[in-house]
Amino acid sequence: MTTFSKREILSGPLAALGVGALVRAAPAIAAGALPRGQFDSTHESLSTYNPPEWFKDAKFGIWAHWGPQAVPARGDWYARWMYVPGHPHYEHHLKTYGHPSERGYKDIIPLWTAERWDPEALMARYAKAGAKYFVSMGVHHDNFDLWNSKHNRWNAVAMGPKRDVVGTWRTAAKRHGLRFGVSEHLGASHNWWYPNHGYDQFWPKLGIPYDGANPAYADLYHDNRTEPYLDTKASWYTTNPAYHQLWLKRIRDLVDGYQPDLLYSDGGLPFGEVGRSLVAHLYNSSIARSGRLEAVYNCKDSGTGEFFKEGMVQDVERGVLKGINPLPWQTDTSNGDWFHNENETYKTSNQIVTMLADIVSKNGNMLLNVVLRGDGSLPPESDSLLTDLAAWMAVNGEAIHGTRPWTQYGEGPTEAVEGMFKEKADYSPRDIRFTTKGKTLYAITLGEPRGVTEIAALRSGTPQARGRVVGVDLLGAGPVRFRQTATALSIDVPARLPTRHASVFRIHQA
Repeated sequence: MTTFSKREILSGPLAALGVGALVRAAPAIAAGALPRGQFDSTHESLSTYNPPEWFKDAKFGIWAHWGPQAVPARGDWYARWMYVPGHPHYEHHLKTYGHPSERGYKDIIPLWTAERWDPEALMARYAKAGAKYFVSMGVHHDNFDLWNSKHNRWNAVAMGPKRDVVGTWRTAAKRHGLRFGVSEHLGASHNWWYPNHGYDQFWPKLGIPYDGANPAYADLYHDNRTEPYLDTKASWYTTNPAYHQLWLKRIRDLVDGYQPDLLYSDGGLPFGEVGRSLVAHLYNSSIARSGRLEAVYNCKDSGTGEFFKEGMVQDVERGVLKGINPLPWQTDTSNGDWFHNENETYKTSNQIVTMLADIVSKNGNMLLNVVLRGDGSLPPESDSLLTDLAAWMAVNGEAIHGTRPWTQYGEGPTEAVEGMFKEKADYSPRDIRFTTKGKTLYAITLGEPRGVTEIAALRSGTPQARGRVVGVDLLGAGPVRFRQTATALSIDVPARLPTRHASVFRIHQA
């Protein structure tokens, strides 16, 4: 049985094949299937889209990439790899829950009771940590809906926590003044989950089908073992037109029921015209509610830019872009594994803050999954991260929220590698990122500065200097001494810094 990693599927040649396949094979939308509005499913219509100001201003969002797969505490893609002998998830499942022919993923779902989940307390901390929007998992590749789904009995209201997870998150987000979004990973589920139809090829369970082959559970595991549309080597998305319509029905239910400000798809735009019709419906619904377009649709684009023509905001998984992008974009990342993994090494608070500064300086937003345990509580690493972010944002948030790029994104010896799954960068105090707000320029040091900080881009006489520097403040500390010469703007750094991690200088020019 051939398997592929998420990195291979989303960033390699498989991704390119998948996009082409889904565009060629997507069936037309039946006339009148969705209400008419300003946008329709054509490229020409969606190309007129412009992201709303709230998204351009927000810069930082928090995501709860959370669901039944957090229960085993073994990390991402548990529902898939538990059916793949030789994978650590399979071995864990066998030892902990039983053989997947007898105890499969359907038996993990009831264990997700979320008994320690306190969405109000969490949302208060997310807002204090500087998040301006919050995204709830809607449905992962495991085909389990986290809302009161009209079209899927496998949902969080009927089983598991027996709560409307999406609706509860939405209420908390709105109460705390955050924009609300949902993520859908359903498009890829058809092909992604095919291992559940397999069986062991060794004793003592040789040839005994896993529970995914049981027709009683076909609406969870997909009844697709032998169909011609299951091409796992070529496509992230199936070409099965019936599944396209099922996806449209389910995700429309999510959009209509919860009116998200943002919808994220884990992959490229699913299913060609079918997907475009859903995006048009998201936008038209937003206009109908508020009189203006307030909705955002995110999907992945490996760098070609083709999806920008279709009215979407580019998302880069665990990575960044190179330089200032003229269009708003987003990084989605996590402080640990995508689902709780008790063996994971977490990012430090410093890594999160410096990555955020780099992204914002390039006209991007960061959507950060803050890992939750299966029971809804915060592991220590997530708890300390939120505390650190709250302290940093209280002093330096003005250099992030509501800002726009400067004439250059930054300077210094370190530049993050462009592309998905390439987010690691070790910055020094000489690495500086710039943001602006009106006539104010912010210089964010990506290491803790000591002694004197020199900014070459602001040396006297350079076009980007735009005049003489007349004042410099260190946020949280007040005015500091400086000298503007033909070499650099030299700033005397106080011996005691107001915050840990990156420091921010507010620079005023005549």
